[in-house]
Amino acid sequence: MAKRRIKSVKNELVKKSREAVLAAVQIYNNPQVTFKAESFISLAVIGWTYLLHAYYRDKKIDYRYYHSNGKKKNYDKTKYGAYKHWELERCLNCDECPLDKDTIANLRFLIGIRHEIEHQMTDKIDEYLSAKLQACAINFDYYITNLFGDKYNLSKELSLAIQFSPLSPEQQQELRVNTHITTNIQNFIVDFENELSEDSLKNSRYAYRVVFLPVNVNRKGQADKVVEFIKSDSPLAEGLEKTYALIKETERTKYLPSQIVANVKSKGYSKFSMTKHTVLWKSKNAKDKGNGYGVMVANTWYWYDSWLQYVLKYCEENRTVFI
Repeated sequence: MAKRRIKSVKNELVKKSREAVLAAVQIYNNPQVTFKAESFISLAVIGWTYLLHAYYRDKKIDYRYYHSNGKKKNYDKTKYGAYKHWELERCLNCDECPLDKDTIANLRFLIGIRHEIEHQMTDKIDEYLSAKLQACAINFDYYITNLFGDKYNLSKELSLAIQFSPLSPEQQQELRVNTHITTNIQNFIVDFENELSEDSLKNSRYAYRVVFLPVNVNRKGQADKVVEFIKSDSPLAEGLEKTYALIKETERTKYLPSQIVANVKSKGYSKFSMTKHTVLWKSKNAKDKGNGYGVMVANTWYWYDSWLQYVLKYCEENRTVFI
């Protein structure tokens, strides 16, 4: 009887997790919805939480909060007597968590964004987060299928979203430099990604990026395909790789020390100098790799945007000294 109940609850959790992520994608793909990323993240977090609850239940791992009283477990409960189950972050911290590190990084990123959007209104963050949201959906389909069987596969349900027009150069620039992202969201993303390795930043389980190029076709049948996969050694791929390399360059802007100083001065801090910059980074041990403020390339140190933002904040806090 107990085994049947465990299986029944597990199956219901898997079903609910699938429905939550499907709802997340449907809302995100709805052209009439403007609160896309925020809704997707909230529903996806619920979906992943249920999925991991189902896995832990199947493996007989207790995912309820409790405190020990000798050998006895005293379970924490809500005001109305329900067990307090692990939230997603606690599920990810479990040693028996079945997810790979880059999928976990993707989910930690989305959890962090959710914490930020709970406390401050956001605007036009969809395009800025879309690579992470796409990875989240693909990762979910992979794990629900591998952990619980092909009958839960979502790939047939998730289709390509259609746009009414191609991206103009102005739109492309707006996506690269999104001034609508609030400071708290920007700061969280910079801090979070500074902690990740280069391999994780490039891994498709953390952020899934696809390059779309309009192609003129000259064979029957080709014109019916919105997406066509090509071999990496084909002539078309050679040009594509060059284009994609240019796009990847924009992901993490690098600055020479002189550029940092010039940028800071352009913001009105005219008394900020190369000497003061050197004193600052040395006092903060900013070139320590663990800080993630920059990188050594061909024996030359380059600063990331996270360091520029730190310097600007420092100057603002000490504006009487630098203006």
